[in-house]
Amino acid sequence: MGRLSRLDRRIFERVAAAHPPGVQFVLPRLTRAANHGRLWFGTAGALAAFGGRNGRRAAGRGVAALALASFATNTIVKYAASRQRPLLDSVPLARRLTRQPLTSSFPSGHSASAAAFATGVAMESGRLGAAVVPAAAAVAFSRVYVGVHYPADVLIGCLLGTGAALTTGRVWPRRPQPTQLVHHRVPVPALPDGEGLTVVVNDSAGAGDASADRLRAVLPKAEIVVCRVGEDGPADLGAQLDDAAGRAAARGGALGVCGGDGTVNAAATRAADRGVPLAVFPGGTLNHFALDTGIQTFEDTAAAVQAGDAIAVDLGRFRPAGAAAGAPATHFLNTFSLGIYPEVIRLRESLEVLERRIGKWPLAALSLARVLRGARPVEVELNGRPHKLWLFFAGNGLYSPEGFAPSHRTHLDDGLLDVRTVSGDKRFARTRVTVAALTGTLARSHVYSAARLPRLRLSGLRADSTLAYDGEVAPAPASLVLDKRKDSLAVYRPDPGPTLL
Repeated sequence: MGRLSRLDRRIFERVAAAHPPGVQFVLPRLTRAANHGRLWFGTAGALAAFGGRNGRRAAGRGVAALALASFATNTIVKYAASRQRPLLDSVPLARRLTRQPLTSSFPSGHSASAAAFATGVAMESGRLGAAVVPAAAAVAFSRVYVGVHYPADVLIGCLLGTGAALTTGRVWPRRPQPTQLVHHRVPVPALPDGEGLTVVVNDSAGAGDASADRLRAVLPKAEIVVCRVGEDGPADLGAQLDDAAGRAAARGGALGVCGGDGTVNAAATRAADRGVPLAVFPGGTLNHFALDTGIQTFEDTAAAVQAGDAIAVDLGRFRPAGAAAGAPATHFLNTFSLGIYPEVIRLRESLEVLERRIGKWPLAALSLARVLRGARPVEVELNGRPHKLWLFFAGNGLYSPEGFAPSHRTHLDDGLLDVRTVSGDKRFARTRVTVAALTGTLARSHVYSAARLPRLRLSGLRADSTLAYDGEVAPAPASLVLDKRKDSLAVYRPDPGPTLL
């Protein structure tokens, strides 16, 4: 250890004696800008404002990683491993900070925060990460340059920061890149400039005209229909989709939709019934289905429409048990659930006015807290066996990660339902499943179970039970059947390379 300490001090002295051109003006200012994470919070704000969806996700993960690294480094490690700061005798006066830090030198908190933020950004976007990493490296080096840390302090700080960023992946899984998705091609018509495509734009968020202008720019020959749901009501959206799907089928074209997951669900059902392909333009808040197909922008979908590239997609469905074979079913593209989640959605919708004041995510957290305070488990029979559950979740295809926080799918036509449950008849079930999810031990938890099934019957539901599918809430029948409509839908999606089968 003495040899390593001597090497550490020797490197510090060499940095102090070095005079690289141009950096004396930059590095001291850079290290001050990083005080209290100000540099990284400002960078996160810029990424969120100008970086699109990837920028927002990168900013969020970077800030989360920074917060975790800062807590671990400054609150725990510094007090467990006290080390004196370097002597400043060999450091030129022009480099020294006006106020010298008084905490332990080991490890470097600035370096930990810089590495955590840069790694978090890079986990979401290699391009944005490449832009941030040089600044993070400069901040880390500046801590030695201005004489407040030894090189080992910086190195361990960077390792701690990188580890903190990677840890965020346990509770906030990364979405796979388009080349990692396993999809199967199906033949669909190529529509140059969108000729033969009718796109219905849901104007529920008030941005319908802007979306229509963007669509006309990328597909000038497409027919664009803006449905102003706020004025005409939800029924008009269904009528517009019915009409558009009929016209697409008559001329051998395709149905397009611009909106959130609920709107895409409505369009997908009509496209499957009419036997026409679907073009999805992400226009909602979350766009889960579009992202699972590998579509991030209008331009992605436009390229696929013009090239005639599409993939096969299953539709999940549920219908009252005992209904005639021809009875209409309700379809879902993403998820179906019973228990806490439908109650959260229903409460959030009743507080729509408050959402405009405090935002979607704060209202979601408030709704969850209120539901949990008075919630009770759902009593249901699964294939005839009675259960008491806090949550029943069924995904249209296998979701990842294989835990309590499903995030994304790599397959969309596997013919199976991803069924997950949280038991409600064991003590402290909600607390136990949360701890297990955070510690990565969910597979061994006695309150959580998972299975992949082609079909499942649910019965014995109470008269006041509710269900949720693709963000929509509806009353639950006393008994119902869940299954899949295999390979029923073709969705335009650009070909990312050889992994598309």
